[in-house]
Amino acid sequence: MARKITISPVTRIEGHARITLQLNDAGVVDQARFIVTQFRGFEKFCEGRPFYEMPSLMARTCGICPVSHLIAGAKACDDLYAVQIPHPAKMLRRMMNLAQILQSHALNFFYLSLPDLYFGMDADPEQRNIIAVFRDNPSMARDGVALRQIGQEIIEELGGKRIHPAWVVPGGVNTPLTEDHREKILRRLPEGMAILKRTLEWFHSVRDQFKPELNSFGNFPSHYMGLVDEQGFLEHYDGKLRVMDAAGNIVVNKHDTLRYRDLIAEANEPWTYEKFPYLKDLGYPAGMYRVGPLARLNLVDACDTPLADEELKRFRAEGVPVATSFHYHWARLIEMIFCIERIEDIMNDPDILSKHVRAYAEPNSFDGIGVSEAPRGTLIHHYRIDENGLIVWADLVIATVHNNLAMNRAILQVAKNFVDGNALTDGALNRVEAVIRAFDPCLSCSTHADGTSMLVVELRDAAGQLLDSSRRRAVEKR
Repeated sequence: MARKITISPVTRIEGHARITLQLNDAGVVDQARFIVTQFRGFEKFCEGRPFYEMPSLMARTCGICPVSHLIAGAKACDDLYAVQIPHPAKMLRRMMNLAQILQSHALNFFYLSLPDLYFGMDADPEQRNIIAVFRDNPSMARDGVALRQIGQEIIEELGGKRIHPAWVVPGGVNTPLTEDHREKILRRLPEGMAILKRTLEWFHSVRDQFKPELNSFGNFPSHYMGLVDEQGFLEHYDGKLRVMDAAGNIVVNKHDTLRYRDLIAEANEPWTYEKFPYLKDLGYPAGMYRVGPLARLNLVDACDTPLADEELKRFRAEGVPVATSFHYHWARLIEMIFCIERIEDIMNDPDILSKHVRAYAEPNSFDGIGVSEAPRGTLIHHYRIDENGLIVWADLVIATVHNNLAMNRAILQVAKNFVDGNALTDGALNRVEAVIRAFDPCLSCSTHADGTSMLVVELRDAAGQLLDSSRRRAVEKR
């Protein structure tokens, strides 16, 4: 008899979700779904608000990566102004975004994923947490805490608060950087780099222990999308969109972010509140692509910082593109090295203490788009306003949702490789969750289905017969 396995909740991720595995009569997984059960709807309830409130309002989308939404929202408002912000303000925004990526990557690697990597996928569930890591290896756990703290302290030195700083505003930033804050930031960077060198050495020492996971954790052909700068180097704040195909060919290069709708579209499914973006030219669902650190390191020509580029060469020795989503972990370590190197470069720029950090204007456009790279991938904010400057429509294409098709395919691949319905083990089910952790989804950010989706709740008896169902439609977009 066909059976269904439900993993609920999915643990050590941000937000609420469950995974369902449908087994056939032989106990083999036929279908897998990553079901996001929460609905937050920021796209809808921001309507009617003054556009200049959007950066700080959108930062409340998430408590883990508020800076990402703050920056994308401010860039969309810059576009409404139709002005260029001062160069020092751009550098300061870029630095805050890098600090955000640093602290968020540290959170995923050390707090959420390290227990699996340190103790093994088959370890006792009571061991698979950061507290158990601390008991067994206090210095490694402290490294994770310290690295995240460094990123958060840089955000605080710049914006006055570690969470939801209102410092990034339409037209630039609120206040310039002071010499005192600059020196405090510079003093913390060597510690962060030392931590990352130790952690990379350890990661390489255990990587070969996970060959089964390397082969099956989202290891399939796909496209990859992310931002690059004018030279094709790694870029998180500004730049153009680039797309690489499964064979490593650049199929879209320097695509204007203001024309992102020419490149991607969004689909919905009735069983989740999370949208499914796809490449328009390939259609749905064939247009699956991945974003985030793995995608970014696949498609850039180089990082353009010495230590990150040195490790990137080792990363690419695995092949181009690196297809296994297990190596999101490795890619995060490389990006954290890049963040520290780039922050130091910015801190030593002669204009970094300039007091010219904001441009003032009135709205000069009714349509504004802001695109940046969040820790989890490409983040798009798109606003439309009326003649009074009030938001009449908003579309948020969140980094996590870009990966939605890939995440669903990844859990199916992992389940087919490790889950035996006739002999279930905790380790097998943990691997299904672990591949989701590799993508590091942020579900509070990403639950903004656009009104064409419908969540279906079904009541079935023990034999699987449908007894009742209820359908709830999300709010509709104008």
